[in-house]
Amino acid sequence: MASCLCSLLRLLVYFFIPGLFVCAAVCFCLICGIRLWLKQKKKKQSEATGKDDKRPLVVAFFHPYCNAGGGGERVLWCALRALQKRYKDAIYVVYTGDKDVSGEQIINGAFRRFNIKLAQPVKFIFLEKRYLVEAQLYPHFTLLGQSLGSIFLGWEALVKCVPDIYIDSMGYAFTLPLFKYLGNCYVGCYVHYPTISTDMLSVVRNQDLRFNNAAFITKNPILSKMKLAYYYMFAYIYGWVGSSSDTIMVNSTWTLNHILCLWKAGDRTSIVYPPCDVQTFLDVQLTEESRTEHYIVSVGQFRPEKDHALQIRAFRTFLNKKSDEQKTQIKLILIGGCRNRDDEQRVSQLKNLCKELDVSVEFKINIPFEELKRYLADATVGLHTMWNEHFGIGIVECMAAGTIILAHNSGGPKLDIVVPYQGSATGFLADSEESYAAAIAHILSLSPQERLHVRQNARQSVDRFSDQEFETNFLSAVEQLFI
Repeated sequence: MASCLCSLLRLLVYFFIPGLFVCAAVCFCLICGIRLWLKQKKKKQSEATGKDDKRPLVVAFFHPYCNAGGGGERVLWCALRALQKRYKDAIYVVYTGDKDVSGEQIINGAFRRFNIKLAQPVKFIFLEKRYLVEAQLYPHFTLLGQSLGSIFLGWEALVKCVPDIYIDSMGYAFTLPLFKYLGNCYVGCYVHYPTISTDMLSVVRNQDLRFNNAAFITKNPILSKMKLAYYYMFAYIYGWVGSSSDTIMVNSTWTLNHILCLWKAGDRTSIVYPPCDVQTFLDVQLTEESRTEHYIVSVGQFRPEKDHALQIRAFRTFLNKKSDEQKTQIKLILIGGCRNRDDEQRVSQLKNLCKELDVSVEFKINIPFEELKRYLADATVGLHTMWNEHFGIGIVECMAAGTIILAHNSGGPKLDIVVPYQGSATGFLADSEESYAAAIAHILSLSPQERLHVRQNARQSVDRFSDQEFETNFLSAVEQLFI
């Protein structure tokens, strides 16, 4: 028996350990070969675009859903506008999976939705494999599946265009080492929301029911422990790929705390509040008159984490205490963007929920910016229900337009936005169906003068989230990439 064991150990020494060295050498040679191939590809690319023997700098943004029309897309277009002002001779590229529209349509859509016009052209690289980052492709192990899918999508992007500077503006951290170590690029990222957070670990550890933690898992201790182990493994890998970024920008205090914990790169991490078109809403007159009709408006993409169902249920709870005449004087309007069929199906489900609860709700999908502005100008209450929202551009827009905001008591709204200004309230917070209903009732019960004071205070407080502030802080953060 002992001799067999010794023979086995000798076999391991003779074959297995040398095999590891051979595999490592093969991988090293493969990586070097890929880097050399991409370098040659980049050289040919530069020769084709250069003028007078000057090679222009190529700056690429990875944003597979650049035509979605949400807050993340506003960051993209404002970042491009800021860079084009500072670095006029660079070539700007956007990797996108929006194959059903042209580049011109994307640019026009950005102007229509965000009132942003770029000074220079942008080259769009249309990606074929965006389906690899779609959540429905991975009914189980969704985080891991989407992250691995983003590597293949990133590889397609890298092969089609090798940039000098790569910025992930949508949260696909697994693409960062790909562009840094294979593409030999300077890399940066803007993190709207960590792919995994310590809060998500807590939800699984405590067996809480959430949209991303199914009931059959919360009820089973063994499955909960297995999911927790999976989350810890993923968090470790996520921290490693994220830490490869040369500069890291986060959009709020809440996101900063999680990224510092997971990525451990405090020397390269800074808060850059997302750009909110505060200036555009300042022409909305802040006058408060006694009124009997009130609009409650929600602004946000129709994604599961936005929890529009909570808004509908809270509105129903609020209406239950009103007379039939009062019910006709108060309207809930849900305004948001639909990115794909999943979002459209979600809207359909929300409409069915309204029928089940016998409550009237208006839906406004992918509306132009001017129409959004009119709704905010007429609204009394701006409603937001996402738990641990990373920031909340829609919240800031509501406050700038003079709408009294009622947001979730967590994340960015709690830590950065709906905070006292000069000792006075800028809005209200809630965290349950009942507390939202009570807060709506409280806001509508305020006198016109009291509501006007909150609106004026909120508008003054959001200057720190303006486009100008974003451009200054963004350019400061990415400056080291251009040295």
